[in-house]
Amino acid sequence: MKSFPPAKIRNVALVGHGGAGKTSLAEALLFCAGAISRMGRVEDGTTTTDFDPEEVRRHLSLSLSLAPFEHDGFKINLLDAPGYADFVGDMHTALRVADLAVLVVSAVEGVEVQTEAAWRLASELGLPRMFFVNKLDRERASFDRTLAQLQERFGAGVAPLELPIGEEAGFRGIADLLTDTAVLYAGAGATPTIAEIPEDMAAREHEVRDHLVEGIVVADDDLMMRYLDGDSITPKELEDTLARGVAAASVFPVACGSATKLIGIDRLAQFIVEVGPSPLDRPPVRVEAPGGATEVAPDPSGQPLALVYRTVADAYVGKVSFLKVLSGTIRPDTTLTNPRTHADEKLHNLFTMRGKEQDPLSELPAGDIGAVAKLSDTLTGDTLAPKGTPVVVTPPEPLTPVLTVAIRPKSKGDEDKLMTSLHRLQDEDQTLHVRRDDETHQTLLSGMGDTHLSIVTERLLRKFGVEVLTDDVKVAYRETITTSADAEGKYKKQTGGHGQFGVAFLKVEPMDRGGGFEFVDKIVGGAIPRQFIPAVEKGVMETMATAGVFGYPVVDVRVTVFDGKFHPVDSSEMSFKMAGSLGFKDAMAKAGPVLLEPISVLEVTVPIAYQGDVMGDLNSRRGRVQGTEVAGLGEQMVTALVPTSEILRYAIDLRSLTGGRGRFSVRHDHYDVLPAHLVDKVAKATAE
Repeated sequence: MKSFPPAKIRNVALVGHGGAGKTSLAEALLFCAGAISRMGRVEDGTTTTDFDPEEVRRHLSLSLSLAPFEHDGFKINLLDAPGYADFVGDMHTALRVADLAVLVVSAVEGVEVQTEAAWRLASELGLPRMFFVNKLDRERASFDRTLAQLQERFGAGVAPLELPIGEEAGFRGIADLLTDTAVLYAGAGATPTIAEIPEDMAAREHEVRDHLVEGIVVADDDLMMRYLDGDSITPKELEDTLARGVAAASVFPVACGSATKLIGIDRLAQFIVEVGPSPLDRPPVRVEAPGGATEVAPDPSGQPLALVYRTVADAYVGKVSFLKVLSGTIRPDTTLTNPRTHADEKLHNLFTMRGKEQDPLSELPAGDIGAVAKLSDTLTGDTLAPKGTPVVVTPPEPLTPVLTVAIRPKSKGDEDKLMTSLHRLQDEDQTLHVRRDDETHQTLLSGMGDTHLSIVTERLLRKFGVEVLTDDVKVAYRETITTSADAEGKYKKQTGGHGQFGVAFLKVEPMDRGGGFEFVDKIVGGAIPRQFIPAVEKGVMETMATAGVFGYPVVDVRVTVFDGKFHPVDSSEMSFKMAGSLGFKDAMAKAGPVLLEPISVLEVTVPIAYQGDVMGDLNSRRGRVQGTEVAGLGEQMVTALVPTSEILRYAIDLRSLTGGRGRFSVRHDHYDVLPAHLVDKVAKATAE
């Protein structure tokens, strides 16, 4: 593929709810542009951008794909993002790399949850947006209903550029409001014909067009005066003014069509190049430099600077790093430095990817997107800069995983291989977190939902040959005491030679929650020699750390050693360590031991309509609502203290409760006493 200047580049993210037809739309755009010779189908697993075995089998986009093509002298870099909530991380990546978001909406289902999520994020980023209403050829499809939903949810800036001609199976063309003409499609692959607006919709088309023109010219004083004076405004003038409104994220055009019937697809590509912003129309990128934050504009003649936005392990070429060039022009064999590692990286062969197919590039100028293989020490999110120029692109806030499972290899010999494989998958997917819990001895895998984690386990087997089993996450309970108690710890052992002898009298007392541990030495008169007192403390601490009465670590206890006995020959550090351990176990059993459970702060953001249901659900989980506050337009945030054991799978439950419209964050807050009626249940589970 040849090189294009920034003004001729369009970086476009296809986002929206799963099933709206994003992948089919990408396939249709590629086909109409001649980038592929035949149309693949999601149902057959033959599309360009869904090529992973898991995607083919599930008929579902699971990861971000790049699919560039040329149209009318422009290069359009399509970023096809998954629409399923579990893979929201890739949607975030696409929107941060793109210069325009095309929100694909089904004319049958209308505005759905991930449409709203994509809009919310694009709005936060200040990203230009437009809509494509798809599937107008389907039964129960309604453009008017969908447009009304778009305008109701996203405001008056939503402006239709087209109207459909025909309904459902009779959908055969579009009315172009900018040119005031009809574009009719005789069949898939046939050249569309330009005609007059059909008489039965002429009145409505003129009404909607007048409203559109008024909305466009109001942004330009000269055009407004001419319009009020009755002058005719040309389509080119309307396009130019509309393009400025799109770039400013104040106007959000709506196009329409059918991806599978190839209706309106050529017009969408034309709209993208005519009214979509180029990298030059977007604000400079903010970077951190030694002298402080600065901004970098997409100048092809500037210093080369690139952001690695995605990393993929390819079975044939190894690690592939996808990058967006922010400044300068990168050519094969360019050497840049990774400021994070201070390592030099030589970018050997540059190429772009169309799905899984590579297309070599002679250069990548500012604003363009491409890929390079086998970077040795560069990860997703890293910046590549000239040597001696430690410039770093300001990273976004990382997404917090919402669901955790415990995993273990099916074959016991695969422990090391499992961790190595998981870390390689983490390089590809930054929403994936892996950690080892030393207390519960579980390997914990955290992600964005159950489907996400299921896909990860499938990829572990397919890519690395590691089959894993999943378990429930063990809750890190604690134990403490409620009253004081004394006990004697005595360790006596006779052998053929020297024996073991140590006696320590201990007193245990409860401390305030969070007090930790305190050891008090009140030995007088040499009842225990000074050199053995630390051994008593060590025995107590090791016992507290391993297991109390219920089998969990002990906290918030003060232990006082106040008397003891020793033998001048048989006493040793080991004997007093054992005496401390035995005395502590005995004293704790007498001191009213209780189980403590971890309590989390849960912040749940939901539409107001779901607030009551969410609060009722939290109460059923033994949660204590702390308060509510307005979180945004039509949303409330509910804050509650909830036992951690009750929300281990809250991501799944909240999605079901709110139809996917709820989101939450959670963090550990404190420990509290487990209700007595649950102690036996927890103790039984521990024993098993």
